[in-house]
Amino acid sequence: MNSSKSGIVNKLVTRVSELGTTDINDAVSIEEPVQISVSIPSKGILRKDISITMRTPGRDKELSIGFLFTEDIIRSKSEIIEIKENENQIIVEVTEETEGRIKNLERHFYANSSCGVCGKTSVDQLFPNEISILKPDKKILTNILYNIPAELRKTQTQFDKTGGIHAAAMFSFEGALISFCEDVGRHNALDKLIGTALFNNMLPLSNKLLLLSGRASFELIQKAVRAGIQYIAAIGAPSSLAVDLAIKHELLLVGFLKKDRFNIYSREDLVQYEN
Repeated sequence: MNSSKSGIVNKLVTRVSELGTTDINDAVSIEEPVQISVSIPSKGILRKDISITMRTPGRDKELSIGFLFTEDIIRSKSEIIEIKENENQIIVEVTEETEGRIKNLERHFYANSSCGVCGKTSVDQLFPNEISILKPDKKILTNILYNIPAELRKTQTQFDKTGGIHAAAMFSFEGALISFCEDVGRHNALDKLIGTALFNNMLPLSNKLLLLSGRASFELIQKAVRAGIQYIAAIGAPSSLAVDLAIKHELLLVGFLKKDRFNIYSREDLVQYEN
């Protein structure tokens, strides 16, 4: 595997323009598989493979526990005993409380760069009915929403170099950037962000604003719900299922966010308009 801590590799390409062709080195975002497994030594479960996901190397520990948390395999940091990292494999040693959830897995997950819910076996399983969160009531100023895409872009060094990577970012209600993660997979970027919050005992993220650098697909809203996120903005478009889930959980969902406009798909009452 041609792995790099920076998540970037140079490839020789031919650039074509009206002036002709030129051979250049082009920065490309790395995409490699990582296998996420769990173990419960006290129960004799030494390794159970849960997922193979295509990701950009870096913050793999956060990715693994973010994924396990958003898939309801672990529910708190206290259930994590140790995380073992070896090449493109992560083994998370967990406590006995997780045994029933692991055994209830009906099949292994396979997730690629654009899919975070592969492995679900019925539509009913896609909606986390058991999650109960408080109805949000704090209003977000329109100027805050207008400004946060530019704040995120200032930090996206990998995107600047490759143009081929997604980001998930966490902001305060005042528009201050708190944390962000990049990955070729939009769901991986969010798992890394949520895993970081879990490590830092920040969950639930009910008092934060989530910004997605691309479209808002269903699995991203599902993961946000798991993490207690109630305010979601996306630079791209939401899907119909994403809108349905936001409405179901009474979350603010904003799409097509630009410096001077956006669409509100759920909870317009949470946006405070300014002249």
